[in-house]
Amino acid sequence: MTNTTAEKQAHWSTLQESGTIRGILLLLWLQRVFGRRFFNILLYPIMAYFFLLNRRARAASLEFLRTHAQQYPAYWQGKIPGYSDVFRHMYAFGQCILDKLLAWSTPINEQDFEIANEPLLAQFMAKTKGQLIIGSHLGNLEYCRGFVQRYKARTINALVYDQHSANFVMAMQKINPQSRIHIYQVNELDIPLILQLKAKIDNGEWLFIAGDRIPLSGEARTVTVDFLGRPAQLPIGPYMLAKVLQCEVQLMFSYRQAHKIYFELVPFAEQVTLPRKDGGAQLHAYAQQYASALEQQAARAPLQWFNFYPYWASSQSATESVAKAEAAAHD
Repeated sequence: MTNTTAEKQAHWSTLQESGTIRGILLLLWLQRVFGRRFFNILLYPIMAYFFLLNRRARAASLEFLRTHAQQYPAYWQGKIPGYSDVFRHMYAFGQCILDKLLAWSTPINEQDFEIANEPLLAQFMAKTKGQLIIGSHLGNLEYCRGFVQRYKARTINALVYDQHSANFVMAMQKINPQSRIHIYQVNELDIPLILQLKAKIDNGEWLFIAGDRIPLSGEARTVTVDFLGRPAQLPIGPYMLAKVLQCEVQLMFSYRQAHKIYFELVPFAEQVTLPRKDGGAQLHAYAQQYASALEQQAARAPLQWFNFYPYWASSQSATESVAKAEAAAHD
């Protein structure tokens, strides 16, 4: 599949960041001085501003929530999600931003977590061999990265692309320089870096990569899977990397539920193997396995889905249709 102009316009890495460094740090200061309840109240007008300002995010959120409702109507009790739900969705994202900052700036208590299958997690934490962990933009894995790295004496190397959110990254650096250690930009993933990562895995360290966004190189290195009943394109990078690293692979999910951070570890593969002559069938199977696990989590917590851009292969036209309909309603 080729990179069309529309695709480039819709790519998540082209989305403009909202908020300034001073604004982000001010919110953190207000939370520290006046507490979480005050912050939660203050967040309403702030997110109302972004809700009114960002039409694309509104349309993408509405599309996701309505797709979710078609697959899981029981969650919505038969209701079709509307813009009040979109606002709740954006509000949850605002809380996630604060949680990411808190992960590196305040003491974290293990009681803050709700752990699924604790014996499995204990077994995982006891392993001394390096692991590849595939995560997502559902919820807040940054909170767990901060917790594990600060309190569990584990080194987590993260492959990310966050140059489109420079203000937030600089704010994180200001509050705790340790937060940017072991971070690698995915646009720099070349052979020397892969060899460096292999050495880290061999040294027993963890490597985290997200598996739910199209890579910067476009759709050429993706595979189409079913996600929430619609064809979605997911990157093949995590599985290609796992094959090179020859290590155990896990899935990790973490998101806010009420006053707790829900955390679940899902075993994925003892070792990823990709036969050369199967036409990509095994690669597709791995990507679908990931998509199904991700959907299982999204089914329980749709408001924790933080991909505010046209997500599905058909999203560009669908999201634009929603945006046009919305614009027409205001004319």
